[in-house]
Amino acid sequence: MKLVCTFWAVVLLFLAVVPVERVHAVIGRWWGIASTVAVQEHANMVPGVARKPGSTIMLDPKKHPLNKKQRRLVRRNPGTLESIGTGAMLAIKECQHQFSNRRWNCPVNTNDHVNSVFGNILKRGCRETAFIYAVMSAAVAHEVGRNCAEGTIETCSCDYRSKGPAGEDWEWGGCSDNVEFGKQFAKQFVDAGEKTKDSVRYLVNMHNNEAGRVAVAENLRRECKCHGMSGSCTLKTCWMRLPNFRDVGDSLKEKFDGASKVAVPDIGNNRGSRAKVTGLVPKNSRHKFPTDNDLVYHERSPNFCRNNPRLGFEGTRGRECNVTSRGLDGCDLLCCGRGYATRQEVTKERCNCTFQWCCQVKCEECVRTKTIHTCL
Repeated sequence: MKLVCTFWAVVLLFLAVVPVERVHAVIGRWWGIASTVAVQEHANMVPGVARKPGSTIMLDPKKHPLNKKQRRLVRRNPGTLESIGTGAMLAIKECQHQFSNRRWNCPVNTNDHVNSVFGNILKRGCRETAFIYAVMSAAVAHEVGRNCAEGTIETCSCDYRSKGPAGEDWEWGGCSDNVEFGKQFAKQFVDAGEKTKDSVRYLVNMHNNEAGRVAVAENLRRECKCHGMSGSCTLKTCWMRLPNFRDVGDSLKEKFDGASKVAVPDIGNNRGSRAKVTGLVPKNSRHKFPTDNDLVYHERSPNFCRNNPRLGFEGTRGRECNVTSRGLDGCDLLCCGRGYATRQEVTKERCNCTFQWCCQVKCEECVRTKTIHTCL
């Protein structure tokens, strides 16, 4: 108990003394929480206090300041700083999984002198940036909502509100994940990082933040537990459970592939009046207006084929490709037509393992030869 109190005292001290910087001049500055967890794992940790591996976070205020509104929000909701940190790390891993076979593979920046964990790609209002904003916002909502139900956030708990009428053989009960609190907290915290409200980037980023939170809520599922004699399941108690975050990532990846290119409308025409809710209209007048759960962008994606120092992207040279695939992971597309090199890789591994009484496992050593193709 003493250690926990000490931890929160240190966190509150950090939140109180960190200087207010011009956060609007830096894109995605709060995402430095993710670099603390994912890139510099186990660094800046409070000794002896760890609710989850790698989740108890102390930030370097010179590198990763929160703005005034974000600090105030975290102060009022003890426990959320950990949720934000683990959520940010979860979002990075999901981004890298979803784009592992693409030319842009969601690289993480390990340079301490760069303000964003995702690098300078955030200076472009492209599809990739849209996914980053959405998945980061989704992850904060997801982790906060789940941690409410786990009891690690002081200002929220399970969602006990009814989700509608019960069924013939089941009734509402148990501890539902608090998706509504998670969404509202993420909206206040994540959206507070956007300052330049008179730009198309602001409108696009805010839209994608909300699309991420919607993706979490629309993937809620009902989970039940059986009751009755000898497991007869004569009655089930059910509650609402947040999805595995992989389901959220899959949903956002589909939205990435169908993202809408948008622009700020001319208020003097009919399209301008139709865009009053979001402030955005489709760039192509023949396309439909984006909904709340669509991803939007306003700039073309860069060419990710070659090294781009300005973006901090190394290109696809040296990336492993699939010579038999005609998809985006295939050598023709991933290597951008430059060709590929082939090599044989020989490895030794344990195989044909058997259990011998008592109590040993004996294995043979097998030699495997794997053909690897890498982009030139």
